Amino acid sequence: MWSNLPFELLANIFSYLSPDSLARAKSTCKSWHTCANNSLSWATLPWRQYPPWFLALPTRNHGHFICAHNPIKDSWHLLPLDFIPNPIRPIAAVNGLILLRETTTTALQLAICNPFTRQFRNLPKLNVTRTNPAVGVISLNSANFQVYVAGGMSEASSVGGGASYEPSLEVYDSVHENWKTIGSMPMEFAVRLTVWTPNESVYCNGILYWITSARAYTVMGFEIRNKNWRELGVPMADRLEFAALVERNGKLCLVGGTSDAGACIWQLEESNNWRMIEKVPQELWAKLFGGKGRWGSINTRCVCIGGAMCLYRDLGSGMLVWRECAENGTKWEWHWIEGCGTIKGVHLQNFPIKGLLLHPYLASSNFLLNE
Repeated sequence: MWSNLPFELLANIFSYLSPDSLARAKSTCKSWHTCANNSLSWATLPWRQYPPWFLALPTRNHGHFICAHNPIKDSWHLLPLDFIPNPIRPIAAVNGLILLRETTTTALQLAICNPFTRQFRNLPKLNVTRTNPAVGVISLNSANFQVYVAGGMSEASSVGGGASYEPSLEVYDSVHENWKTIGSMPMEFAVRLTVWTPNESVYCNGILYWITSARAYTVMGFEIRNKNWRELGVPMADRLEFAALVERNGKLCLVGGTSDAGACIWQLEESNNWRMIEKVPQELWAKLFGGKGRWGSINTRCVCIGGAMCLYRDLGSGMLVWRECAENGTKWEWHWIEGCGTIKGVHLQNFPIKGLLLHPYLASSNFLLNE
């Protein structure tokens, strides 16, 4: 009976499966694999309402793999990255894919991969060769995205000039598949985006934001429509031991804290003032550090997507997750997730990670097939 089901009916059945069940169904036979890849609209699948997965990617040379946490089964999985040709570092999640940068060269070279379908693609080279720029990502819809690159150091001139800060801004559009220079910025912004800004970015209400990586913290924003730059202050800017920007429910939020006072979450209001909306429970905050004190808070990072926000340090320290209640979407609750020490009997050494939250994208991506 199952082998004779109409294609449309089988695809409708697949749409009610969780990511784990759908992956198993795809491996059953060629017919089911084709049906799952070609007939499911990832943007409308009911399982996108499930909690997102947390992906832990090593930030140093600890192996070519990803540790992925399944929130439904509260289990960790090992995803090998042996299909990627060169060493990489993660930058951001976009539409179920991961934006990467290659580490074999100092000049920025970006790539995209899907660790679940094992697809990989290099993006075209930038118009301006630059090192250490700020990178920002905007999801246009379920299939298309843009990548913004600002600042960085340009190459040394062939006539004897040294390298200099690059004030131009470039954008890559996945629809047109090319880079376009769209403007410039004040030189002091180019310097700060290069020296003091990490790759993490947040897009919210038409503005792409970055936060400086050293005290006193400040926030820099680029207004996409009118191409203006702005700067925002940060609450407790000179006292926070860590600070990170996230987008939550259409609002820009700042997560920051100290080892002694704990951590808080502030939300940017229309008046450009910050309002504290949540304080991390002190017992969970202390559990995250495990008595490591101030240096633990310095290494704390935060990532957010949809109805979940995650605070983490490294692979083995556990994570704090603040997420929407299943019964009441207006209420958020704190949860603790144990760190990853072993996966199916394989012992893993603790190491620094870059964490990403995303919904597994199990269909083959046309974008990744078009190189």
